[in-house]
Amino acid sequence: MGLKNIADSDLENKKVLVRFDFNVPIKNKVIKDSSRIDLALPTIKLLLEKNVSKLVMMSHLGRPQGQNHPELSLEPVAHYIAEKLGIEVYLSESATDSGIKTLLNLGHIKIIMLENLRFHPEETKGDNEFAKILSEYGDIYINDAFGVCHRKHSSVYELPSLFTRQNTFAGPLIQKELSSLTKLIEKPAKPFVCVVGGAKVKDKINTLEKLLIKADSILIGGAMAYPFLKAKGIEVGNSLCSDEDVSIAKSLLDRDKGSKIHLPSDHIIAADPNSKPKIQDSQGIPEDKSGFDIGPKTQKKYQAFLSNAKTIFWNGPMGLFETENFSHGTFFIAEAISKTNAFSVVGGGDSVSAINKSGFSDNISHVSTGGGASLEFIEKGSLPAIQILKYTH
Repeated sequence: MGLKNIADSDLENKKVLVRFDFNVPIKNKVIKDSSRIDLALPTIKLLLEKNVSKLVMMSHLGRPQGQNHPELSLEPVAHYIAEKLGIEVYLSESATDSGIKTLLNLGHIKIIMLENLRFHPEETKGDNEFAKILSEYGDIYINDAFGVCHRKHSSVYELPSLFTRQNTFAGPLIQKELSSLTKLIEKPAKPFVCVVGGAKVKDKINTLEKLLIKADSILIGGAMAYPFLKAKGIEVGNSLCSDEDVSIAKSLLDRDKGSKIHLPSDHIIAADPNSKPKIQDSQGIPEDKSGFDIGPKTQKKYQAFLSNAKTIFWNGPMGLFETENFSHGTFFIAEAISKTNAFSVVGGGDSVSAINKSGFSDNISHVSTGGGASLEFIEKGSLPAIQILKYTH
């Protein structure tokens, strides 16, 4: 059973309730990275072109733990969208504010944004009564928030089941995510090369197990590399490395019968992130130093794998890329992927941020908006909120 698409549906004069993912970094009411909102703008424009009577937008922002935290208000997002589209966006006081019903009945109002859903503890608890309140704001339900589809939260899991299948849709961003990620896990063109970085092996063990089956090569970088090196008996100095991660890395290496896992052969090291970096021209790292990036030999080695790839998946940076001294490995990999003719997917918050910073995102086939969601989809082939969309009554 497929997902319904809004593009070929008649939504004229309908009140449309849409779950977006506007979870963007905001500091002092200033949006630091608007890419998630920018990706949603075409969906908003499409709905306005379809002449909906009301567009009710909802999202979460940060982790307010069910409390109202003013610094996590969606107000800057509402202002940004209003500015971009040249149309007023009315922000409600809360997602359950009694004034929302009044706004829905005012003819001159087109777009309403509900205040942060996670100001209500019921949202993350998957509360059905909370979903019922939200359901009263629309005739049509659309989910276009792929980044939370692995959660059984009220707005993505309980809410769609309160609408008929005829009135329940997957938005364009979700359709694109599923199409790209399905291509990765079902029949990837070979060679299929994965680049996996970031910090904890524990957080990505299920994804790595799946990739061991599907991929031809797995190139490990970032802090992810140090537990693997230590599991092979190589000294990693003071590099980020927990005993639990070493144990998991060892079990993955034991299962890697096809020698698919590749590790850095050199590093950029320093005493700490603020110290002067130097190249460590070997796999081992001195006991008083830490690894913060992959070295030039590793960059070239990984580039060779990528240049021959037909399919590429990248999740996690190659080092502490937020610091310029340790950003070269990550940006080198970004450029290397951008220069291939492979079908390429970048997923995960830090890698998406890195590809955007690198300036090469336009040359990537698909940049995923969902970190945990994209990994879970690769691991399981489906997500709770997607299943609900498919099987609403």
